[in-house]
Amino acid sequence: MGVPALFRWLSKKYPKIIYPVEEEEEIKVPDEDGNNITIPVNMSQSNPNGIEFDNLYLDMNGIVHPCTHPEGKPAPETEEEMMIEVFKYTERVVNMIRPRKLLFMAIDGVAPRAKMNQQRSRRFRSAQEAKDKEEARKESVAIWECAFYFYLCVHALPDFL
Repeated sequence: MGVPALFRWLSKKYPKIIYPVEEEEEIKVPDEDGNNITIPVNMSQSNPNGIEFDNLYLDMNGIVHPCTHPEGKPAPETEEEMMIEVFKYTERVVNMIRPRKLLFMAIDGVAPRAKMNQQRSRRFRSAQEAKDKEEARKESVAIWECAFYFYLCVHALPDFL
């Protein structure tokens, strides 16, 4: 579980922590057969952003989830495709920062059974509450319709007759 609104608070309190990043692209060179060979970014060179970093700490949940449930394109079909997407994105972030001493990747394990049961019961409870709310709404509409017809019968019909 993350800390709600932590990033917003940090970026408002310390606005200089956010700045644009210049990314170096991989170089594609044709070989003898006309196929493209990709030459990766040379991480030993200095950072193109002008700032050198010693450490990079990654919470892999922030990488794995967007790679497995991407917006604007279909999700990877196989586990292998999913892993390739995670590796590509991780490599992209590391190439942007180019840590010189430490790359720390925090990876969660499997959720405990109790948490999975709690999430499942929460989903069922919210579905049941939505159903109950819809039934209550329909009942309220029916009561208002009856009240309206009763009003018409009491007030409008005597004038009509």
